[in-house]
Amino acid sequence: MLNKVIFLDRDGIINMERGEYTWKMEDFVFVEGLVKSLKIFIKHDYKLIIVSNQSGVGKGVYSFEDVEKLHAHIMRYLRINGIEITEIYYCPHHPETSRCICRKPDSLLLEKAIARFQIDPAASYFIGDRERDVEAARKVNVKGILIESNTPLLELAGKIVHSHAN
Repeated sequence: MLNKVIFLDRDGIINMERGEYTWKMEDFVFVEGLVKSLKIFIKHDYKLIIVSNQSGVGKGVYSFEDVEKLHAHIMRYLRINGIEITEIYYCPHHPETSRCICRKPDSLLLEKAIARFQIDPAASYFIGDRERDVEAARKVNVKGILIESNTPLLELAGKIVHSHAN
């Protein structure tokens, strides 16, 4: 049996979008109601995977270690609150000096997750705050949902699980 997944962008969906890079712990704030929202998805048998562009690494603004430290914090905080993130994928490449295929709107990171975790794209969603998130989802036949940055997911979570149950 294939898995259904909620893919989540990081900045603006998991944590507050600040309009600049977020890599320092003191700048990191979870979006309101995140834990409650993610628990709704889990209750309805969705796995959770974060997919994020982190070009600040490629631009030399911050390091791989900074990203990994922040991601460990996210995983630890959510685990303490009863939420298991299946995986975090991110593209560290500079958009102007590196022609990669992992940076959204390209879909390599989604393709990797789909293959690795036996995901059913037709039963999965990608929630993001940029058109590039929806475009990456579209390329792998996952339903992309565009929301405004820093919007609590509670109402959307209810709609997704309700619509999929019917």
